Amino acid sequence: MPLQNGYSINTEPNNDQEDDDCELLVPPDTVPPRCCSARVNLAVLMFLGFTVVYGLRVNLSVAMVAMVNNTEPEPAANSSNSSKHVCPLPGTNHSGTAFTQPEGVPVYPWDSETQGWLLGAFFFGYLLTQIPGGYLAGHYGGTKFLGFGVLGTAALTLLTPLAAQWGPKWLFALRALEGFGEGVTFPAMMAIWARWAPPLERSRLMSFSGSGGNFGAFLALPLTGFICGTLGWPAVFYLCGGGGCAWAVFWFALVSDDPRTHKRISEEEREYIINSIGAQGTGHGWKVPLWSMVKSVPLWAIIITQMCSNWSYYTMLTSLPAYMDTVLHFDLQSNGFLSALPYLGGWLLSSLSGVAADLLIERRIFWVTVTRKIFTAVGMVLPAVFLICVSYVGCSHIWTVVFLTLSTTTGGASAAGVYINQIDIAPRYAGFLLGITNTFGTIPGVVAPIVTGYFTEDHSLDGWRKVFWLAALIQISGAVFFTIFGSAKLQSWAMTDEDKVEAERRRTTSIRT
Repeated sequence: MPLQNGYSINTEPNNDQEDDDCELLVPPDTVPPRCCSARVNLAVLMFLGFTVVYGLRVNLSVAMVAMVNNTEPEPAANSSNSSKHVCPLPGTNHSGTAFTQPEGVPVYPWDSETQGWLLGAFFFGYLLTQIPGGYLAGHYGGTKFLGFGVLGTAALTLLTPLAAQWGPKWLFALRALEGFGEGVTFPAMMAIWARWAPPLERSRLMSFSGSGGNFGAFLALPLTGFICGTLGWPAVFYLCGGGGCAWAVFWFALVSDDPRTHKRISEEEREYIINSIGAQGTGHGWKVPLWSMVKSVPLWAIIITQMCSNWSYYTMLTSLPAYMDTVLHFDLQSNGFLSALPYLGGWLLSSLSGVAADLLIERRIFWVTVTRKIFTAVGMVLPAVFLICVSYVGCSHIWTVVFLTLSTTTGGASAAGVYINQIDIAPRYAGFLLGITNTFGTIPGVVAPIVTGYFTEDHSLDGWRKVFWLAALIQISGAVFFTIFGSAKLQSWAMTDEDKVEAERRRTTSIRT
């Protein structure tokens, strides 16, 4: 087996499945230690960054319960479909009225539809900067885009209480502007890892850093409930915004776009990363093969699948606190903790799935394409099944929490599947591709809260059952689509001249053998 970039390459004749993955790389005999390495330190900082990002994104979901005067007239006696009749109040200390805020903290008379629009406002802005952010990050490098994206969103978060005081239109505009700033963060992450993640460490590095999103939701949801109950809901936005600004200081001081320019990386690690990634670890320049991307079936498989998966994820992220409050009648602090519990499981499983996927590929148990499809299917079908279970447990608090936790936990498996597939099919363009796929994937973030608000206007179990069934069916459809059309093969339009020469050499060698 000839050597290329420090890896031995399998040049034996392949069947069709093996061709889908090009040539499977085998690790060299010596790999620089991961502990305290520059690439692992980068993953930790990125993990903390996305912890902040999701804290800034979801804090409104819980704070909304405290911001809104939920005291409503008792429904008519013949309204048997109402959750106030179906689900009893837990315990004797729950009044069924709005959560009491400290003196002087305002509450607002926003109805369910207005709340749905406000919860979805973030994604209107988030849609606009994904593609340009990914394009520019792929050309210039992603560290500045990720850093300023978080910093800008954090600074705007500090203005949330003032915008709410001015009215829902101002708050909608502010949340949309926050989304505009945060839209560059995930494409920037992908652009960074295209230059930093060795092929056989992609799954674990990217899954761990991206799992900061789940961890951020896990921390933010209960802390938001606690802060609302003790300091008042405005303090949530001051503290979250301040935390994001503090993180940005460390980010700009410690990271670098490329291992070649990093000041604290060892020479051994620098050579390992540069040689293992090869020509794909460089910027893509100003030109991108747009028409070839439009015609790429594997890219459309990622787009469709992420849209389907994100529908369920964003439904839970933005609307779960409302379900806990209006249907199950948990108090705000319990609401925050129980809404957060599913994301703890999602964080743990997404991190573990990255390690497992790398081991399956490294030990040649499965080819890369098969590995991505397995983790995608597990991470989408099982969550859908558990969501359907939620819709039929009625007012059982215990089973609702169990099934919601299982749904989000098993969803973490897809972190090693479709969510890093862009870097398989086109490493050089990974940031730009994530901008494209995340733009489409953000559409459910806009639509799902609005649809949820429409279905649950009367706070009924039937309305929420429709929400859960819709999310489950969409998610299963995405898993089927990716299983049929997904691929991890390096696409011809993404190859550099060096890649094409090497591919031709391998093809010729394979024919001769």
